[in-house]
Amino acid sequence: MNAPAIKVLVIDDEPPIRKLLRMGLSTQGYDILEASNGKLALEKLAENPALIILDLGLPDIQGHDLLRMIRGRNESVPIVVLSSRGDEAGKVQALDLGADDYLTKPFGMDELLARMRAALRHQLQVQGERPVFRAGDLSVDLVRRIVKVGEREVKLSPKEYELLRVLVQHAGKVLTHRFLLKELWDELTDAQYLRVYVRQLRQKIEADPERPQFVLTETGIGYRLRAPD
Repeated sequence: MNAPAIKVLVIDDEPPIRKLLRMGLSTQGYDILEASNGKLALEKLAENPALIILDLGLPDIQGHDLLRMIRGRNESVPIVVLSSRGDEAGKVQALDLGADDYLTKPFGMDELLARMRAALRHQLQVQGERPVFRAGDLSVDLVRRIVKVGEREVKLSPKEYELLRVLVQHAGKVLTHRFLLKELWDELTDAQYLRVYVRQLRQKIEADPERPQFVLTETGIGYRLRAPD
């Protein structure tokens, strides 16, 4: 028997965008639900989508308010936000409210599909709580607290390890500066502290720290750890 298709809820008030997503995602085997406004989107949640694509510019409910409502009803469903070009503050707010990722319009279908796969993998990882994280040559044993690049064991300071642990727990998901500062320091709000530790971590785990393959920068927003293999 074939596995049931993954159900994706597309929330967007623009018919051409919904048509583009319906056609592009259907060819990849996804089962598409559509909502043209926030009210309909909340009703469609009853059909238990496995992933949500949310446009923030809706006619009836402000996108961030709808995101908050969705998270109030379902804490774990992956949400990929579509945002207007240059809306950096809106992206940060959406991620802080629980979105897993974002794409800026106009976007490429291949990139959207990759972001969706990463969000779905992250959800499975959280549910399974895999003790060993692997991405390329990087492995992180969360039980034994051992970090390796290839066969080489990497010695990290306690704060560097805590930073990597948080990134691993949310691998594939964009984490804002504010989220990471809150997780790692109770009082600090200056992102410069975070940049120092990210730089130190990259020096230890990246083949070329200036062109990182694992800890990726989301300019002006935060960081993302490459999704697990």
